[in-house]
Amino acid sequence: MKTQYKHLLQRTYLVLVFGFMYLPIAVLIAYSFNENKSRAVFTGLSLKWYASLFHNEMILSALGLSLVLAFVSAIIATVLGTLATIGINSMSRKAQLIINNISYVPVVNPEIITGVALMLLFIYLKMEFGMQTLIVAHITFNVPYVILNVLPKLRQMDKNTYDAALDLG
Repeated sequence: MKTQYKHLLQRTYLVLVFGFMYLPIAVLIAYSFNENKSRAVFTGLSLKWYASLFHNEMILSALGLSLVLAFVSAIIATVLGTLATIGINSMSRKAQLIINNISYVPVVNPEIITGVALMLLFIYLKMEFGMQTLIVAHITFNVPYVILNVLPKLRQMDKNTYDAALDLG
């Protein structure tokens, strides 16, 4: 009886937490189909806001820029992070611990702090803000996540696989 009550309490808590997180998103999605511009009154279903969204040149330009930025930074961060992981894996245990702790800083640090620090670095280096600084900043954010994901898989891999790859060229 006690475990059944505990199980019911756990499920209720889980439903409340997920409801708290996802209910505002569901309401926002529902009101995105509202015919009226106001979010206070729901007057009917309409797709006119989505039609105007896809006819807005500034939004489409921003979407294109975001997709290019995401693709380029993800590719470069994946290559750099994988190479860094191979290097970290070949270090001594003490050096691995130090490098891993340093590489986790952007993960545990709030993004706004890292963003401001990068902005100050770009100002100090007299770099002009543009696509290059955006790519560098996104790579800086992404590389630790690549290291976090690749390092455990690299440690699981058989040590002879690397030697076999060297033999095969």
